[in-house]
Amino acid sequence: MARPDAMPAPPPEAPALLVEDVSFAYGRRQALDGVSFTVPRGSFTALLGPNGAGKTTLFSLIMRLLELQRGRIAVCGLDVRRDGPRALAPLGIVFQDPTLDLDLTILQNLRYFARLRGLSRAETRACIDRELARFGLAERAGDRVRDLSGGLRRRVEIARALLHGPELLLLDEPTVGLDVPSRKAIVDHVHQLTEDGPAVLWATHLIDEVRPADCLVVLHRGKVRAHGPAEAAIKRLGASNLDEVFACLTAEDRDDRAAA
Repeated sequence: MARPDAMPAPPPEAPALLVEDVSFAYGRRQALDGVSFTVPRGSFTALLGPNGAGKTTLFSLIMRLLELQRGRIAVCGLDVRRDGPRALAPLGIVFQDPTLDLDLTILQNLRYFARLRGLSRAETRACIDRELARFGLAERAGDRVRDLSGGLRRRVEIARALLHGPELLLLDEPTVGLDVPSRKAIVDHVHQLTEDGPAVLWATHLIDEVRPADCLVVLHRGKVRAHGPAEAAIKRLGASNLDEVFACLTAEDRDDRAAA
């Protein structure tokens, strides 16, 4: 676990993530337009949207890689604008593009990150042992990342993001480029994490990564088109499955292409 002073104590009633009336534009192009939703603690929330929907922009605002232009974002009750770096302490992050050092071993990558997070040597050993065991990587700890499959590299990145005991895990299109069995294994594993671990916000454009019991946020052209349990969206739209829900909520894309 992280040191007590490394993780601010949030209000117990606060959701893992609050996004309230967030808008953002790149010049004249509106990337996000009045986006609001919450990620409940202990939940798996799927942020589902086609490429270009605004998912990565939203993640960049949560992580303070971009400055908020309008609205409010709070992580476990900590306002990202007001509380600055303190609001990032409860976060674990897996970026869309790989960020591991390919020439270091799994163990070296994890040790380096733990030291950046300020964990003591004893904490580092305990946390690394915990995550290596959780992800079935203990016997591969001395392998160079360069020699791992894409699926194993993603497991290492998720393990790294969990070292400091975050309360919210952000994953931005984490299965891009993986084969179907690897994708399924990662999706299954992250769903299991929420049973006794952090809340998860999982950004994807792949419908088969979302389960009916998940919380669902459908983002399209910078606007939230649905928010709530995935099963509720299916019932509300009279659909038979999530594919039909997604097709209905993003139908104007097909209309635009037909008119072109």
